[in-house]
Parts: sequence; C-alpha cells; structure tokens
Amino acid sequence: MEIIAVDDERLALEGMVESIKIADPKSNVKGFRYSAEALEYVNGNACDVAFLDIEMAGMNGVGLAECLKKINPKINIIFTTGYGCYRDVAFDMHASGYLVKPITPEKVARELAELRNPVPAGKRVRVQAFGNFEVYCDGVPLAFKYAKARELFAYLVDRKGALCSVGEMMAILFEDDKGHETYFKSIRSDLIKTLQTNGCESVLAKSRGMLGIRPDEIDCDYFDFNEGKACGINAYRGEYMAQYSWAEFTHAALEERYRRMNNR
Repeated sequence: MEIIAVDDERLALEGMVESIKIADPKSNVKGFRYSAEALEYVNGNACDVAFLDIEMAGMNGVGLAECLKKINPKINIIFTTGYGCYRDVAFDMHASGYLVKPITPEKVARELAELRNPVPAGKRVRVQAFGNFEVYCDGVPLAFKYAKARELFAYLVDRKGALCSVGEMMAILFEDDKGHETYFKSIRSDLIKTLQTNGCESVLAKSRGMLGIRPDEIDCDYFDFNEGKACGINAYRGEYMAQYSWAEFTHAALEERYRRMNNR
C-alpha cells in the first residue's frame, strides 16, 4: 500500500511513521509535517491511506482530508488525535478510521485491516518513467549488473507490451549494429536473471527470442498518463526517461498530448 502520515509535531510524526512501518512492513510510507507538502505529493503520486493529525497549524487535518478526497475520492482517511471529541467530524466525513494517541502498531494494524475502501494487492514492480527512468520491486530499486540491462527494460516499458525482436533491441542499445551479439546476450541474461532473483520475472513476456513486458503487472506513471489517470497526469513534469536519447520521440508525443489537455 501507498501510505502518507501527516503531523506537524516532529516526534509525533516519527512515531506514527514507525508504527505504520511495523504494522505493515510492505507498505511504502511517506511522512509530512506540513499539509501543503502532503497535498503536493498526493497530486503526483498514488496514495491509498492517509493518517492525518486533526489539530495542526495552518490547514488542519479535516481541511486536508477534504482536499485529498477531491484528488482521490477512494483514499482512506484515518484521523489521529490526542482528543476524543472529533468522532462526529470523522463520522460525517466517512473517514476510514479514528485513532486516539499514542499511536501504536497494534492500533494501526486494526485500522488497516478494516479499511472503508479495501486496497487490492499491489503490483510488485513499480516503474518511474517521468524524469529519470527507475524500476523498483517491493519498493527497492532493482540492481542490474549492466546499465544496458536497465536501459533494455526501459525500452520494453516504452513499447507498452509490444514484443521486440533482437534486431530492434540492439538498434536501440547500440549506435551501430555490428559486433554486439555476445554483449547483447549478456545484457538480456542480466535482465532476466535480475527479475528472476527478485521473484518478479512474470513481468516479462518472451516468445521465440522476442521480449516484451506485461503492462498489467507493472505500476507505471507513463501507463497511468496514457490511461488518463490523474496521478499519471499530475506526475508529468516535462521529462520522460531523461537519460535515454531514444526516448525523445515518445517525449514529444507526451508533450503534445499534455498541451492539448491543458488547452481544453
């Protein structure tokens, strides 16, 4: 799950984040002391659950919850407070949960087990295509032996599931098409072995020497953008796989589509 925690008191925030991580070690947890920072983050990133302190300077937790629900109506809001007098407010907002401090892993676990909007089991592989290309498995960056193996994976993501021939892949990875057959075999092997080692090789589609990816098994900002999802559109900041020159063609198409969206 993608979870944020917001509390303007530093020690309280650190304790809440730690409790969430203990209660659900597989979740990706981000902590914020200011509502504006949390809003900016959720505008560009997926978020399933928000633990919000109610009494905060500036925009309080109730106001922040209202803004978050406008971005993502299915977000699970769990209010946290040192007082018990806000239960009616939480009920009126259809909050998923209400925790009285101190926040403990046991309390967090109970709330996560009873979410108003259950979160489907997440995809293990997450790809960041906007900005520099990055790929994660269970929240940890994949470590390839060869930089070209990462680039090959990036190109397969760019192709959105189309199966690619050896010739096509080699033409993308190398400036010339001669004398790279042995190196390419090592690159391909590194890609497959890295995914296998991390237990996520199912994201690859293979057929008679051809390679592709299975888009439905990957979380990707580029795919979300193409599907018109707000999280994907908001994540776009004018860069796409910035370290790869061959990505400029797709980048130009993204820029044109983004411009049309903003001119409606």
